[in-house]
Amino acid sequence: MERIGFVGVGLMGHGMAANILAAGHPLTVIAHSNRTPVEDLVAKGAEEAADLAALARASDIVHICAPGSPQVEAIVDGLIDHLPEGAIVVDCSTSNPVSTEALAARLAERGFAMADAPLGGTPVQAEAGELTAMVGATEAVFARIEPVLQTWAKTIRRVGEPGAGHKMKLLNNFVSLGYAAIYAEALALAEKSGLGIQTFHSVIGGSRMDCGFYQTFMGYAAEGDREAHKFTLTNALKDMTYLAAFAEGTGVANPVGASARDSFDAAVKAGGDGPEDYVPHLVDFVARANGIDR
Repeated sequence: MERIGFVGVGLMGHGMAANILAAGHPLTVIAHSNRTPVEDLVAKGAEEAADLAALARASDIVHICAPGSPQVEAIVDGLIDHLPEGAIVVDCSTSNPVSTEALAARLAERGFAMADAPLGGTPVQAEAGELTAMVGATEAVFARIEPVLQTWAKTIRRVGEPGAGHKMKLLNNFVSLGYAAIYAEALALAEKSGLGIQTFHSVIGGSRMDCGFYQTFMGYAAEGDREAHKFTLTNALKDMTYLAAFAEGTGVANPVGASARDSFDAAVKAGGDGPEDYVPHLVDFVARANGIDR
């Protein structure tokens, strides 16, 4: 069994790491600010590393689940001098593809490999082992990591070489976060026009325009569950900023993406920058900006 290292056992990473461990892989984890998930994994049989160097030495494949590219780059800096021969770094974050391609080249120069396997899904799906993985990797690396990915992902798609997974993830998030911006604005219109959110939901819910993302968004907007979709507004803004850079580098005009990014930017600047300010809460910030009391 491949020895797995896991950096970033937070909202998504804890469930992923738990499923890797349950499948029988030796697992090494490292603590950051919240020790609770690390202690839970250690109680289940994982080892805790004192630092990134120790984690690297104990791992054949290292998973990284971090907020974004700057953090991933710093983690790779801490790993690279201590990885065993043939090691693979799997970045499950939503990262900047330009950074990912540069890291892949840097690791290759040292005889290591990199794959990007960003996630689709929620923390609940992570715990259940039912995430989606969009993978950028060479065919040989993919063949080696796929059995590990299968421990935490229900759907796995290899979409190309290193960097391709992060490109696909940004497109995925463009669609989902674009929906969020549209939903929040549509609900403000519904409220201010006198229709109301419940009327809107009674028509859209269950129609052709319904989807899983709509359900979790409306889990808060219509039903008041603040934790219906635990993905922060700051992460949404970060991803839409990466999308803008991706579009610019590709030479594609992205006016809809820019508008959606502006919606998240306004919410974050208006106070939605906390660790429990989630994407469905965008509805509150758009409502307040339009003089609607929620």
